[in-house]
Amino acid sequence: MKALHYGAGNIGRGFIGALLYQAGYATTFVDVNSEIVDLLNEKKEYRVVLADKTQDELVIRNVSAINSMEKPEELEAAIVEADIITTAVGPSILPIIAKSLASGLRKRVEINKAHLNIIACENLIGGSSLLKQHVYEGLTPEEVVVFDELFAFPDAAVDRIVPNQTNADKLMVTVEPYYEWVVDESALVGETPAVEGITFVRDLTPYIERKLFTVNTGHATVAYLGYKKGCKTIDEALTNEEVRKVAKSALKETGMVLVGKYGFDKKEHEAYIVKILSRFENSYITDDVTRVGRAPLRKLGGNDRLVAPAKQYLELFGHPPANLIKAIAAAITYDGAEDEEAQTIQQIIRSNGLQKAITEITGLETDNPITMQIMKEVGV
Repeated sequence: MKALHYGAGNIGRGFIGALLYQAGYATTFVDVNSEIVDLLNEKKEYRVVLADKTQDELVIRNVSAINSMEKPEELEAAIVEADIITTAVGPSILPIIAKSLASGLRKRVEINKAHLNIIACENLIGGSSLLKQHVYEGLTPEEVVVFDELFAFPDAAVDRIVPNQTNADKLMVTVEPYYEWVVDESALVGETPAVEGITFVRDLTPYIERKLFTVNTGHATVAYLGYKKGCKTIDEALTNEEVRKVAKSALKETGMVLVGKYGFDKKEHEAYIVKILSRFENSYITDDVTRVGRAPLRKLGGNDRLVAPAKQYLELFGHPPANLIKAIAAAITYDGAEDEEAQTIQQIIRSNGLQKAITEITGLETDNPITMQIMKEVGV
């Protein structure tokens, strides 16, 4: 079986590539990093090391790579032959890879009529749907009919911490032991991919929001509050009693939303929260609060990890969530010197005042109880 994976970075190699190998696929990575591409073609294998006390190691074999800038014809041929295509390139790169993907799929239609599932494994809601949208942009109506019959773009939710790292062995990747890869089974075409590490579900939405409102919300809360306390790393921040208390309480609030909205089992979700916080405490993973907190403008969006659950909590329970408010206030005041979005937020506050800035950044109304509580928390 042949897999084609866009993105030969740490997440691509350490997470998706590792699971594809364990499922029996020979994987070809697609990237523009010539050093990594050349090393993969030379070594034909790399190591994945677990970030825990065991330091267990898995050697990923049967790999190769294509430089998409230098060898578009080779990439086209790989798309024609692939049994599954996955991505881990970052949301902003999806429109770029869509061009080569569309070209390869056109060629595949002529040669190979086998069904093909294309799964975007991005930290993004609806990543595969977005990729499909870009792939379909230049298609004729006739091509759309054929593509819809042969190809599917099932959305996915992915979760694994792969910390920033610099290794002497450029291909080696350190990853946390825990992972989750959930795929929308209802959107598949043809046979279900035989990847043991994937959990297939009929409705992906609850799992996407569970991850967003627990992993992402928790991570952001610890990062922004930890920054305020002068902490450098996520695990250090969780040793601060106040940060830990607010993070646990904020996840209790998002948990109330998730249980009320989707009917998750309350005890199982409480155990999930404990598991998530224990992952953040992993001393084998050094994750800077500034890395986790970067791009606060996006993270404060109305449909993202902090404001979205706060709005839903208000709708469900009739009052603002006190601890999510603390996290939002910390994010609003986050002023990391090297973070362009953080500096943009501070400029908006200086220019328009805090209340208008909150409205502009989060989409909340100026008289929304959440807005009022954020201002109180900031001290205005």
